Amino acid sequence: MGEILNLAFQTFRAHKMRSFLTTLGIIIGVTTVIAILSLIEGLNQSVAKQIRSIGSDLIFVTKFSMVRMGPTNFEEIAERPDLTPEDALAIKQLSSVETAIPTIEQNFAKLKYRDKEVAQTSIEGSSEDFSKAYNYIVEIGRDLNFDDILYKRNVGVIGSYVAKNLFGDESPIGKDLNIGAHRIKIIGVYKEKGSFLGQSMDNLIVIPYTFYDKTFPRRRATVFEKAFGGYTISVVPKPKMVERAMDEIRELMRRRRGLRLDEPDNFELGTQQMLFELYQNITRVGFVAIVAIAVISLIVGGIGIMNIMLVSVAERTREIGIRKAVGASNQNILLQFLTESSVLALVGGIIGIILGVLLALLISIVSPLKAAVSLWMIILGFGFSAAVGIFFGMYPARKAASLNPIEALRYE
Repeated sequence: MGEILNLAFQTFRAHKMRSFLTTLGIIIGVTTVIAILSLIEGLNQSVAKQIRSIGSDLIFVTKFSMVRMGPTNFEEIAERPDLTPEDALAIKQLSSVETAIPTIEQNFAKLKYRDKEVAQTSIEGSSEDFSKAYNYIVEIGRDLNFDDILYKRNVGVIGSYVAKNLFGDESPIGKDLNIGAHRIKIIGVYKEKGSFLGQSMDNLIVIPYTFYDKTFPRRRATVFEKAFGGYTISVVPKPKMVERAMDEIRELMRRRRGLRLDEPDNFELGTQQMLFELYQNITRVGFVAIVAIAVISLIVGGIGIMNIMLVSVAERTREIGIRKAVGASNQNILLQFLTESSVLALVGGIIGIILGVLLALLISIVSPLKAAVSLWMIILGFGFSAAVGIFFGMYPARKAASLNPIEALRYE
């Protein structure tokens, strides 16, 4: 086997440029596969981390599905009963639940303080347990409390982005900011949390949901507003009780809504894991498309290898005749040429893996995307290369092995 490998490398050294051009398709295909897979894996890890940062094993009770793909019947969703803070209070009493918070939001609002303003801010009407459910930490001032909710106080806790852009180095505690015609007193500032799927989690203000209901009456003019404009309920289950909590929540909500056994749920339950699986389903389409393109490139590279190996067989016909005359078997000749094609493909694969990793790291440096290279990607790159070398090298190798030694010796 060592002698066969040595012969293969001698052949490559004798035709350096031809060998390089032959492996170019393999290099491009493997580079594409490794780079894209590394970026997708890094993105998956980043999204999983961000979803976990939302809260601990959160369960979402909603009027509409957060995780279902495919066509949506907006009219049917709009006809469903709205979720209410009373639903959240009832869920909170369940034995498997740590807390449950009602949340209603208005996106893309504009906050003003003196001559400064922040746009596209999310106004969250929620309870005193908002920060507990969503892992927010009050860095300055205080959080919402039960009395704020009970007395519908016009107070709020702002994210670090709002604090930085409206108040700069000035302390925002006790200051009033304007949302349209309404004034809200700042009582606290959340610690910076970053972004989720490209959207800042620090450009928000959280106010008592009771004050929100009084101040920002909901528009219910369109089907879309009826379907998506109401409360959602975020539930923090007790440790290791997610499945039990979901069962108890479903049973409670069906009972509160008077649904018969043969009637479907008119609400939806979802979890963080379901959100991550939805994201993976979306990215899987892109993954398959990229791999398909890379496979086409590998096939083109494989055809190049088969072509050059056929040329090599024609060029070395007399050599094959001499080897057979001195005792080389058909199997020896087959193995020799199959080894050459496989090594050619594997060399291209190795170069492609190195370039793919470097390309992914370069993209990580110059863009927000982060790469994560795993061992299975390296194995996949080697596997693709070896498979291409063996598959496309088999025909030339069999052709070389089947040559008649007498005719081969006469070949000029």
